[in-house]
Amino acid sequence: MATEKINKVVLAYSGGLDTSVILRWLKDEFGCEVVAFCADVGQTEETEGLEAKALATGASKLHLADLREEFARDFVFPMMRANAIYEGYYLLGTSIARPVIAKKQAEIALAEGADAVAHGATGKGNDQVRFELTFARLAPELRIIAPWRHPAWPFKGRADMLAYASEKKIPVPVTAEKPYSMDRNLVHISYEGGILEDPWREPYNDMFRLTVAPEDAPAQAEYVEIEYERGNPVAINGERLAPAAIVERANRIAGRHGVGRVDMVENRYVGIKSRGVYETPGVTMLLHGHRAVEQLTLDREVMHLRDSLVSRYAEMVYYGYWFAPEREALQALIDDAQKSVNGVARLKLYRGGVWIAGRKSPNSLYDPAIASFEEAGGYQQADAEGFIRLSGLRLRALTRSEHKGRK
Repeated sequence: MATEKINKVVLAYSGGLDTSVILRWLKDEFGCEVVAFCADVGQTEETEGLEAKALATGASKLHLADLREEFARDFVFPMMRANAIYEGYYLLGTSIARPVIAKKQAEIALAEGADAVAHGATGKGNDQVRFELTFARLAPELRIIAPWRHPAWPFKGRADMLAYASEKKIPVPVTAEKPYSMDRNLVHISYEGGILEDPWREPYNDMFRLTVAPEDAPAQAEYVEIEYERGNPVAINGERLAPAAIVERANRIAGRHGVGRVDMVENRYVGIKSRGVYETPGVTMLLHGHRAVEQLTLDREVMHLRDSLVSRYAEMVYYGYWFAPEREALQALIDDAQKSVNGVARLKLYRGGVWIAGRKSPNSLYDPAIASFEEAGGYQQADAEGFIRLSGLRLRALTRSEHKGRK
């Protein structure tokens, strides 16, 4: 038994093999009370019987929290207002779910008077960082137990854990091991590991759950209208919906057209390259609509400034710095710029693709009279001559300097 004294720990628990074994191991190793915590962030996993399973494994109680609305409103939507994409492809579905889960876990631990929190993330991945940086910011007084990194952790893999579960009579699901790992929430499904560790190997089509294969999508294009207020999607095809329902509806619409599949080799925060396959249909569609309305409503320099910071913002989310002051400061700038992003985008969906078919806004900065090739609209074309002359001043000076240097 560990010499470090822990009286009560709150464990992030799913009822699967890993967290079931961790729950019992915590009791055996630390001799402490274990409170199980399960967060619903839209993973659609069956939670019926989860409390009985947790209690049978040794937990004193189970907290089951429905975080779907908070997740969409306070985490997904702010990230979407920033148009955040990691390394050009990844829409951060797993990354953005971890801080809302860890936040609730910390709140429960403090309310329970626990000494520590525990999670089942491995020492190779990003999730350990995301969980623990959130704990550090919101509840630094809590101890953190990461069993996969703990020196007393005796298990090398699934076979060892199954043997332990059998010995301790732990009720775990008896299912065949998947040839890959899968993580689902309201935003996306991610797939990695197993057969996907070969970056040359194409994923099986039957692996995907949210999207049809683009070649099997309807032969008829579908048009969708999305309304935005202050940068947030609020209605689809004229029907106003709550944030979580917006994402769910968008997933169904875009998914049936094969939108949102991504296959990439990404750079984990710990320094490892990892192949990930993602399907993010709804958020892919919603981001296209968001950009369409921004085209009309954002000032050029504000848009360019924001866009120059998007990769940095995406890194903060991916690395786990959601509650860090730099992300919050950048969010304040982004949200201020989004005050005028109000309007409707019309999108065309067809066999894996999303195209902007139209956009309108009461805050539009677009003036057809000025933009038109047919009308002057008050724009004095001769004014461009001085503008170009001044813009080229440094270039002419550079050329004269180079010519002098050759003499």
